[in-house]
Amino acid sequence: MKYKLGDFVRFVDEKMEGFVTRIIDDQMIGVTGTDDFEIPVLASKVTTVHGYQPPGTAKGNIDVEPEVRGEFISTGVYIGVVSDAKANSVVHFHLINDTSFQLLASLTTDKQNYFKGEFAGSIGPKAEAKVYSAQLADLQLWPKLVFNIIFNTKLNHEPPPPLVISEKFKAKDFAGSKKQLPVLKQQGWLIRIGEPEMVVDAQKLKESFFKSGDEKAVVEKPGKETDLHIEKLRNDYQFINSAEILKIQLDYFHKSLDAAIVHQLHEIVFIHGAGNGVLRNEIHKILGKHPKVQTFMDAQKEKFGYGATKVILK
Repeated sequence: MKYKLGDFVRFVDEKMEGFVTRIIDDQMIGVTGTDDFEIPVLASKVTTVHGYQPPGTAKGNIDVEPEVRGEFISTGVYIGVVSDAKANSVVHFHLINDTSFQLLASLTTDKQNYFKGEFAGSIGPKAEAKVYSAQLADLQLWPKLVFNIIFNTKLNHEPPPPLVISEKFKAKDFAGSKKQLPVLKQQGWLIRIGEPEMVVDAQKLKESFFKSGDEKAVVEKPGKETDLHIEKLRNDYQFINSAEILKIQLDYFHKSLDAAIVHQLHEIVFIHGAGNGVLRNEIHKILGKHPKVQTFMDAQKEKFGYGATKVILK
């Protein structure tokens, strides 16, 4: 298979183009166009659009070790995982070198003892390389990623021992918030590799279980509008099933409603979207029985349609 996830391709027999979002088998691929629909197609019926680069990316020469200025940095090797600029269902793995060493790196996938070399190359100081791509929906089927990394420099600094890192990613690895990735300068999930094991401070752990009775939870004042769309609440929503999503949205709704009552707000708007109406119906059931709610109604139909509810508090 000559195509990889994220490749930009054009159909041979039709005026269509899109991104490879699934490798079905040795003959078939899935291509997603601007309408976000994935079309299965024979690999022989598309051709690569050469020279295409997603916005915000630039090719650089990673084979030459640039001159290191300032303090020599010995630690800082990461895996950065970012969503594709066009096909959100695809994520790309970047090996990020935030050190002053040059890295000689390779990546091998291990899928039930079927091994495949995915990347081998040199990554200069303060540089990165895309080493692997995968379909988010297939997270449970991802192979184990095995990294072999050697540190090198022409300067007078002792390199650390070579790293052999084996990672089998799970949904919990993407449960945290996205952050600005070093070197890559994009939003994504950052996973540090070669990090020493955490040392637990027994005294601090003990203190965390015994808090002073004077400590009180601070309830933040909510805004006039609270957005309950799951993508606003969690960065890992792609990995959560519909039942869990509804629970997260309702928990946040309860928290925001309680905060509005504590701060004696006169009204608050909850943006729940139209969708299939499940979240809207659950919210309306709760509001209809709530002793602190005077009334509720659809909020500004010209702005939200039927996707928001305005709550008037007593």
